Amino acid sequence: MTQAPLLLRSDDGRGVSTLTLNRPDAFNALSEELLAALENALTELAADPKLRAVVLAAGGRAFCAGHDLKQMRAQPSLAYYQALFAQCARVMMALQRLPVPVIAKVQGLATAAGCQLVAQCDLAVAARSARFAVSGVNLGLFCATPSVALTRNLSRKKAFEMLATGQFISAEEAQSHGLVNRVAEPEALDAEVEALLQHILPKPRLALALGKQLFYRQLEQGMEAAYDDAARTMACNMMDASALEGVQAFIDKRPAAW
Repeated sequence: MTQAPLLLRSDDGRGVSTLTLNRPDAFNALSEELLAALENALTELAADPKLRAVVLAAGGRAFCAGHDLKQMRAQPSLAYYQALFAQCARVMMALQRLPVPVIAKVQGLATAAGCQLVAQCDLAVAARSARFAVSGVNLGLFCATPSVALTRNLSRKKAFEMLATGQFISAEEAQSHGLVNRVAEPEALDAEVEALLQHILPKPRLALALGKQLFYRQLEQGMEAAYDDAARTMACNMMDASALEGVQAFIDKRPAAW
């Protein structure tokens, strides 16, 4: 029998690509092979000039249960673990470097590196039944790499509480603490993602690409450097034909002709 692909990709004709984690029997754990498939898919997507948005989804009951612990335990060497976590970091950074918004569609539990995936995406929509945790500490392994994305979403104290206790939080708590944007009933999850896309797709691609790059870049800078960077970015954006047309349309009180 032919093994099912670990990662599914579908394109809807509007420039929206959906990547679906497809290891439902393993709770979509991030094996080396799944990480490689994700990295390859993100590289392909980054080169697509027609891409407008990416949805990261999952099949089965879980969104992602983190790294494949059986695979990790089978190769206990420092070199192996360093290579594995470097591979994971490349995937996370590839999500951030995509020139379009990435939306996590979270239908089930997201733990450890799975919670990291949610935090690393630009936006996240969760089913009300979804739960989130960085629970490695319960196994004696502090979720160090997930903490990088988590602490850039949540307040320091809440992030450290999750990291130090390994406790789950609900979808509503995840929303209140900034980990997800929207919460929907499970049967309305697709519709809620689509509603978010409807607000994104009409916007000029270049404006979003420049804005996304600047958004993450300035977070790591001091305020003066961030303002300098933002001013340069906005000036370059203003010289784009879509921005000039958008401003003129506002002045003329008419829809922009993009």
